[in-house]
Amino acid sequence: MYKKDFEIRWSDVDANGHLANSAYLNFMSHTRVGFLNEHGFSMKKLIEYGIGPVVFSEQIYYFKESFLGQTLTVTLAVSGLSDDGMFFKFEHNFYNQKGKHVATCDILGAWMNLKTRSLIALPEALKELVAKFPKSTNFKVLTKEDTRQSGKKPQDLD
Repeated sequence: MYKKDFEIRWSDVDANGHLANSAYLNFMSHTRVGFLNEHGFSMKKLIEYGIGPVVFSEQIYYFKESFLGQTLTVTLAVSGLSDDGMFFKFEHNFYNQKGKHVATCDILGAWMNLKTRSLIALPEALKELVAKFPKSTNFKVLTKEDTRQSGKKPQDLD
């Protein structure tokens, strides 16, 4: 399991004085970038291959409030990968300085070709790196159908 610590800053709190929803997203994003960097997916490497990550959904569950000046530990565990490396699922957990679980989030995403803007299976060299990702106890091999479980579809305005 990958971990990163964050101090809650003034800019991270909302009008209620607790950690804002957007700050949770920012902390998770920063944690994912650190994880990917440490596992061979640096920005330089991604540019070299012309790919980038895209997030489909983030489902957050809040358990306890967090406040200005507190320190949070954000963890990342890989809870799903497709065989071709295209799809990924990460689980983030948030813990306060006393080790209390304050929130959890499941993130579902994929890799896309930055030129064609379409989803892409990972090249073999990157697939080998993904295969070495540490996996959560609830790890699952993902399929395209797993990315459609929400049942949500675009509904354009007329």
